[in-house]
Amino acid sequence: MGMRFRRRTRWVKSITVAGAALLVAGPFVPAAQAQQQGGKVLRVALVQEIDHLNPFLASFASSTMVGRMTWEFLTLPSAEDNTPAPGLAESWSTSPDKLTWTYKIRDGVKWSDGQPVTAKDAAYTFTRIMTDENAQEANGTYVENFDSVTAPDDHTLVIRTKAPQASMTALDVPIVPEHIWSHQAAMSDPVTDSVPVVGVGDGPFLISEYRPNELVRLKANPDYWRGRAKIDELQFISYKNSEAAVNALKNNEVDFVNRLTSTQFDTLKNAPGIATNQAGGRRYRELMINHGAQLLSRQPIGDGNPVLKDVRVRQAIARALDPQTLVDKVLGGYGQPGGGIVPASFPAYHWDPPASARYAFDPAAANAQLDQAGYPRGNDGIRVGPDGKPIELRLLGRASEDFAQRASDYVVSWLGAVGIRVTKQLVSDNEVDQRTNEGNYDLAFSGWGTSPDPDYILSKQTCAALPTVPGSSSSTAFFCDADFDRLYAAESTEFDPGQRANLVKQAQARYYDQVPSVVLDYDNVLEAYRSDNFASFTKQPANTGQIMEQSGYWGFYGATPAGGGANGSGGLSPGAWIGIAAGVVVVLAIGGTAAGRRRKSADDQE
Repeated sequence: MGMRFRRRTRWVKSITVAGAALLVAGPFVPAAQAQQQGGKVLRVALVQEIDHLNPFLASFASSTMVGRMTWEFLTLPSAEDNTPAPGLAESWSTSPDKLTWTYKIRDGVKWSDGQPVTAKDAAYTFTRIMTDENAQEANGTYVENFDSVTAPDDHTLVIRTKAPQASMTALDVPIVPEHIWSHQAAMSDPVTDSVPVVGVGDGPFLISEYRPNELVRLKANPDYWRGRAKIDELQFISYKNSEAAVNALKNNEVDFVNRLTSTQFDTLKNAPGIATNQAGGRRYRELMINHGAQLLSRQPIGDGNPVLKDVRVRQAIARALDPQTLVDKVLGGYGQPGGGIVPASFPAYHWDPPASARYAFDPAAANAQLDQAGYPRGNDGIRVGPDGKPIELRLLGRASEDFAQRASDYVVSWLGAVGIRVTKQLVSDNEVDQRTNEGNYDLAFSGWGTSPDPDYILSKQTCAALPTVPGSSSSTAFFCDADFDRLYAAESTEFDPGQRANLVKQAQARYYDQVPSVVLDYDNVLEAYRSDNFASFTKQPANTGQIMEQSGYWGFYGATPAGGGANGSGGLSPGAWIGIAAGVVVVLAIGGTAAGRRRKSADDQE
């Protein structure tokens, strides 16, 4: 369930700016009154759209986050340190040839309509993705190597792969009830986003109401196998922008806000009744370069400027940009300059370009490279392409996003200094997503959420991820390169932790060299919550990580109301998460899987 800030699940979409007014489903209820009316409610500000609640289609980080609350996974990254923890699968093992994986499905888990959760539900979920092209949008890359998925009995799931697959404890796929979803013939049917369908779950929370662009309401699952949450209800309330969300937090109209700007974060640090959280991010922010958008059939699509097909032009663009300035001036220092597509928060697989290979900010070198590549300046100082036309590029970004608003001016100036005219096009979130998916852009701000296991984010850069039809977000940047594919194939089948990490870094180096996008930075996570309403939240990883948009559901499932909570029951303590993580190490050792690589694949989205 990778997520794009765009998630593909690319930078998750903020709702179109039409002013500072907020969209709400109804009148806000003060915290004390809400508790009297029906228990403790956690109200979370959402400054991103929901694309789908249907987990087969959900791409935005906001959408996949809701899905994580609703449907359990086979395994998921632990809150303690991101190593795989049991979910529906309480244990797993692999055959000596690493081609057959057997998962023991937990006994006694029930869907919210009372039906038992069995291995047949998991087999149905994976098989539906394998056999229904329309069900592959969000998670199709996870099953590309699957040969078969069967359920010999209600508590045994067997997955056979065509080749060894190192990410088999990192299948970020929500398991859905077969008796509900088997009746949904068309994934495009709007009913698949309706509460009667998506409301049947087995996660810590259950979707009870959905008003597009207004509210997603979830109630605590009283029969959740880990224990009932300490809160009674979780609300995601839509706001037009982060400024409106911050005002609501200050006014005690919501309890939690994320995706803060540096200025907002600094202001909230000293606000009464509010606590802040800063963490290393698991997303990378990028400037996409349309180097020739194409379909899986290799049919070109879109209207990108053909000069961008020249890798020398793309490399010169990278040398003309100054990510450090963006971090300092736009992010207020809350981030670090980018490099590889695996963020620095996952050090085992993160790749940082060596000084000899880095595209350091060097306008003189960028100018020299463009001169040598045969793109001379015209009388007006703008370079000319092979067709004799001035090189003019469109820069696409979200009008609702603070970063796009401010960073776009820098990019226009930097590229103008090397003879490339750039025109800003800050438009609605929906238009950005539509145009980038269809290849109708030259440059575009984007970003992706990653997870501890690198396989998913790497898979999104392969030739196999290219879309079959225009408009799909199956590929992050339309990248297709034989050398990258070779390295990806090697890492995905490598079980030695050190060797796999080396291959992952080599793949990132190849991506960096070919510049289908420029990874600008890794944002810090900036969050704030009402400490007078909530005493604590579970972070991932423990103590230092983020709360919202995790690779899991720990943050809100572990929400502890101030004063011990209205319910006084449910949820596991932080120490229990440590025990779960420790227990899975033993299981993996028995199963023959190397501990150092046990990580979970992507996003978010998004």
